[in-house]
Amino acid sequence: MVMAIQVDEFGGPDVMQWREVELSAPGAGEARVRHEAIGLNFIDTYHRSGLYPLELPAGLGTEAAGLVEAIGEGVTEVNVGDRVAFVGVPPGTYIEARNYAADRLVPVPENISLEVAAASMLKGLTAWYLVRRSYPIQSGDTVLMYAAAGGVGLIASQWAAALGARVIGVVSTAAKAELARANGCADIVMADDSDFVGKVRGLTDGEGVAAAYDSVGKDTFFQSLDCLRMHGTMVTYGNATGAVEPFSPLELASRGSLFVTRPVLFHFIQQREDLLSASAELFELIGNGTINIQVNQTYPLKDAAQAHRDLEARKTTGSTVFTV
Repeated sequence: MVMAIQVDEFGGPDVMQWREVELSAPGAGEARVRHEAIGLNFIDTYHRSGLYPLELPAGLGTEAAGLVEAIGEGVTEVNVGDRVAFVGVPPGTYIEARNYAADRLVPVPENISLEVAAASMLKGLTAWYLVRRSYPIQSGDTVLMYAAAGGVGLIASQWAAALGARVIGVVSTAAKAELARANGCADIVMADDSDFVGKVRGLTDGEGVAAAYDSVGKDTFFQSLDCLRMHGTMVTYGNATGAVEPFSPLELASRGSLFVTRPVLFHFIQQREDLLSASAELFELIGNGTINIQVNQTYPLKDAAQAHRDLEARKTTGSTVFTV
């Protein structure tokens, strides 16, 4: 038996229950990972609230790191004692240990702590597919990065800057503006600025940005389109304010033949070789100091409800991990 956070109904943080659950031996192709650190991500709140519905009762959480303590029949990808991390569905990393497909486990280099690995798998690979695949940044580009002081935003801003981009970060407070500037953002626009589009246009001499990486969703979608240059790319990858509502393709034509993409991480790492390649690129940049993973909050796993409250109230910065 192991302890886990589970939900029996969708709703606010209070629906999360800390309970004992049974954990069987790993099946064929599986390994059991004893978690040492578990990442908190905004998608966890979508699963908890029902915005992204799950079959109930359900576990939460999509990334973790720990040690392999048992392997099932036919497993060749990992061995007992290996340091590994993983990101994936179905959710269920809010648990002391978990059986998971061995071919989805990623080896963690010795120079990367398991806490950092747990904090960076989903957020770091999200940053990877944003700046390297969804709109591949070219040196000299100017891009707009929402939630620049958040877990994904801090990583993506550093990565974008390392690729030669000028990053305009979007934040909600002066403290977050300072943090974003220290992590790759050359300029800042406040999220509640009444002349948001004008400020972005002004920073680009009226041209607009090459790409907008927008995790906010419904409330900022058209604002982001208005910030793009001709043939610019709108990367909408989150729903913090709700899902983007249907719109006419003519909205793209009237703003300069724009491109819109709604990417999903798991479409970029379906094959093990792609997962390993992306993870290796991420860990190399972390290991050589190009990207600094900032674990600014830690909570015991049993206190997951409070962590969700703080995340949704914008009280967190950088990455948050649960300890087990």
